[in-house]
Amino acid sequence: MALSMYQGSVPVFLQLLSGLNGVLDKAAQQAAAKKLDWAVLMNWRLYPDMFTLARQVKATCDHATNGAGRTAGVELPKLPDADASFEDMKTRIATTIDFLKTIKPNQLDGKEDKEVTITMGGQPRSFKGQNYLYHMAMVNFYFHVTTAYNILRSLGFDIGKRDYMGQMPS
Repeated sequence: MALSMYQGSVPVFLQLLSGLNGVLDKAAQQAAAKKLDWAVLMNWRLYPDMFTLARQVKATCDHATNGAGRTAGVELPKLPDADASFEDMKTRIATTIDFLKTIKPNQLDGKEDKEVTITMGGQPRSFKGQNYLYHMAMVNFYFHVTTAYNILRSLGFDIGKRDYMGQMPS
């Protein structure tokens, strides 16, 4: 049986977003025990020219939402441009998860050749649906979710691969 666009994306987005959610929860518990300030943690980055933790979380959610939503041709949820608190990041993830759960297989499957146009560097760029979903949105999603995890890990939080991966389907 062939893997459909829906099966290859939405369940993966949901799995890793739930992992990110859990990683943030574990980090928050440990930060509270150590009396660390989340305002400082949210602005941490691995290197000066990289995004902060909060921006990594935003980018993770944006690529999941845009990847599935634009390819499916549905209206995207409205979210703020930036998160000011730990709770804001958690709300962003929850909103993204809720949105992805509304997308049905028939909204993605069969959209392999649908034109998806995004703006990159101020210029429109068109992709076929499958190429946009798998080679733009998902690749960026993986990068940002992994970098968010790595920022927290670099700060010494006791989180691991199983936390990162979230609940796997059985």
